[in-house]
Amino acid sequence: MRLLRDNPDGVGVTIYASNVDPGAVALSVCDVAAIEPRYVGNDEYAQFALDFCRTHRIDVMIPPRRLDALAGRVADFAAVGTSLMCSPLSAVTALTSKVRTYEIAGAAGIPVPPWREVTDADEFYAAVEELSRGGETLCFKPSGEYSAFGFRILDDRPLSMACLRAAPRPVASVEAVAGAMRRAANEGEFVPPLLVMPFLDDPEISIDCLSAPGGELLVGIPRAKHGRFRTLLDDPTVVGIARRLVRHFELAYLTNIQLRYRAGEPVLLEVNPRPSAGLFHTAFADLNLPWAAIRLLLERDAGLRNPPRLGVRLAVAEAVMEVTPRLDDQVLDEGSRYLPTARSLPV
Repeated sequence: MRLLRDNPDGVGVTIYASNVDPGAVALSVCDVAAIEPRYVGNDEYAQFALDFCRTHRIDVMIPPRRLDALAGRVADFAAVGTSLMCSPLSAVTALTSKVRTYEIAGAAGIPVPPWREVTDADEFYAAVEELSRGGETLCFKPSGEYSAFGFRILDDRPLSMACLRAAPRPVASVEAVAGAMRRAANEGEFVPPLLVMPFLDDPEISIDCLSAPGGELLVGIPRAKHGRFRTLLDDPTVVGIARRLVRHFELAYLTNIQLRYRAGEPVLLEVNPRPSAGLFHTAFADLNLPWAAIRLLLERDAGLRNPPRLGVRLAVAEAVMEVTPRLDDQVLDEGSRYLPTARSLPV
């Protein structure tokens, strides 16, 4: 939000934010806050967003979620005076499934790790047996899940004292996962498709992308993650992979691509047709990507005249701030008055 307020053109902005959680930090630091409907279908959510934009005369809407409900409604938003910043519905639909993402990217010649999609315990056992033949550690994740929810590293080794003394890791045994899948199936509980694949090597590379409609990459800022440190990389290889993905999926405006390494080579982890949570780190590259995206949307000119400053090393430190709820009809519990946030500091 600070990047929008401190934009290089000196334009005054009013920031509206909505969330299903009345305790969300963003609702305390925006200018106007609202609560979104929870557990509603795409049509109902889209109608909420359209009504909100019409009522508040929103100029630009930047959705960080529910993209499948909004991406195909650019004309509907334009009819109420709002420019919707979003990639095409075809891209959003494909990228919602990691399986479909890997199928399309692999067919386009983009490096992807080996993977198997499984829906029951027998398929899970077969995938683990096949993919573990090369001796790699495996992991799994729901194939359509957002963020890292559901991610586990497969580890059948006995628990050791060294493990108990170390920071906890998201691990599970093969037998425990298969057992959970069998119990869920026997009890009629939905078992989401799981993606089984090698646990890829560090560092994770998160590439924040700004691209024009149609998939022309204007700038890509790679961030290498090493614990609490981040490095803004000058790496044409990973930017080249991002450029190919952006062009192939025809991604527009602010998107994010994540890579990891396998046998020393970068491979695709996932593609997000939305801004990343760490987008603010790119301010240390002397670029204001959120404002550049708004200029691109409204004026067809991102206003970028200088190359990014790369090679910058950052440390991510926890900070605490007192937040004041802005919704008169919402009462936050006492414990939510003090919420941790993160900020980046140069080192």
